[in-house]
Amino acid sequence: MTVPLILGILILLLLVGVPVGFALGGLGLSMLLYAGFSPVMAPMALYSSFDSFILLSVPLFLLMSNILLQGGVGKDLFNAVQAWVGHWPGGLGIATITSCTIFSAISGSSVATAATIGSVAIKEMTDRGYNRSFVYGLIAAGGTLGILIPPSIPMIVYGVITEESIVDLFLAGIIPGLMLASAFIVYSFLYARFSRHYVPSPKVTGAARYQASLRALPTILLAVVIIGGIYTGIFTPTESAAIGVAASLVIVLAMQRMNIDKFKQACISTMKTTVTIFLIIAGAKVFGKAITLYQIPQDISYLVTTHFTDVGLFILAVCCVLLIMGFFLESISMLLIMMPVLDPSLGALGIDPIWFGVIFVIMIECALITPPVGLNIFVIQAVSGGTSVEVIKGVWPFMMIMLACLLLVYLIPSTALYLPFFM
Repeated sequence: MTVPLILGILILLLLVGVPVGFALGGLGLSMLLYAGFSPVMAPMALYSSFDSFILLSVPLFLLMSNILLQGGVGKDLFNAVQAWVGHWPGGLGIATITSCTIFSAISGSSVATAATIGSVAIKEMTDRGYNRSFVYGLIAAGGTLGILIPPSIPMIVYGVITEESIVDLFLAGIIPGLMLASAFIVYSFLYARFSRHYVPSPKVTGAARYQASLRALPTILLAVVIIGGIYTGIFTPTESAAIGVAASLVIVLAMQRMNIDKFKQACISTMKTTVTIFLIIAGAKVFGKAITLYQIPQDISYLVTTHFTDVGLFILAVCCVLLIMGFFLESISMLLIMMPVLDPSLGALGIDPIWFGVIFVIMIECALITPPVGLNIFVIQAVSGGTSVEVIKGVWPFMMIMLACLLLVYLIPSTALYLPFFM
C-alpha cells in the first residue's frame, strides 16, 4: 500500500463526510489488518494516547474559558480596555485586539476568544461606523491569538506528539503572538484613520475608567497568575489549568454571575469539545501506529531530505500543504495528521522543533479563518448574525498579516527562540 493510495483514501473519507477521528482510526485499523498485524495494537494505541498527564490540561483550560464565557467576563475586559483607548483613532479596534490578547492568555482556545470578545465588540464597532466585514474579520483574526499566545491547546498537543517541553513552546509563542497582535492594532488604526465612515468614541471620564478597570482586574490577574506561574516554574501547565478553573469559578461567583444552569452549560460545552478533540487524538494515534509500522514517516523523511536540502524550501512546502489542508480540515486534525509524518524530517534537516512549532501554529491560525471550514468564521457568523460572505471578505487582509508575521519568524528565529532559550 503506497503513500499516495493511503493519502487518497484518507482524503476521500474526509470529503464524503466521515468524522476526522473515525476516518483516521478506521483507516489505521484497516492498514494494520491488511498487513497482518494484531488488531490488539489498536486498543493499545488508544490507551496510550490518553495516558498523558499533560493532556489533562486540555479539558481544564476549556472548562476555565467556558466558565468565564458564561460569566460574561469578556464584557468587563472589553469595557476596561475601551475606557483607556476607545477615544484613539481606531480605538475600538485596538480595544478588541487588546482584549483578545488578554483573554488568549487565559483560555488557550481561539473559538472561546472569538466568541467571548465578539459578543461584545461587534455591536460597539458597527455602531461607530466600522464596516461590518472589517469588524468580522478583525474579531475572527483576533480570536486566533488564543492558540499562539500561551496557554495554547494546539501547542499542548504538539508537545505531546513531538515530546518537546510544553513550557518552552508556550514561551516561544509569546513574542510572535504579541507581534501579530501589534500588527492587527496598526492595521486597525490605519483603517480607522482613512475610513470615511468612522465615528470617534467620546473620551471616558476618569471615574468611569477607574470603575471599568476595577471590574476587569480579576481577569487580568488571572492571566498574570497562569502565565507567570508557568514561566517561573511554580506549577506545570496542567496544574496551572486546574488553578485557573478554581480561580475562574471564584471570580464569577464573587461577581454573582454564575448559577447551576450556567455552570452546567459550561461543563456540557467543555465535554463536547473535549470528546471531539480526544476522538481525533485517539484516531490519529491508531493511524500514526499504522503508518509507523509501514515505515511511511521514515520514507517521507528520506524523500524530504533528498529533495529538500534547503530549510527554506522545506518550510515553504509545508506551509503550502497546510494552507491547502486548512480549506477542509480544522486545526487539531491538521496537527495530528501532519506532525507524526514531519517530525522525523526536522532532525534530519537540523530544524529546531520549538521554532517549527510556532510556524506550524501560525499556519493553523490561517486555517481557522480560511473557508469553507474555518471555525472562527462560523463562530463570528453565529455571534453576529451576519453572512459567511461578509466574514470571509473581512478576513483576507488579516491572513496576509499572519503570513507576513510567519515570514518574520522564519527570517528572525530569535523572535520565537529568545524567551525559551536565552532568558
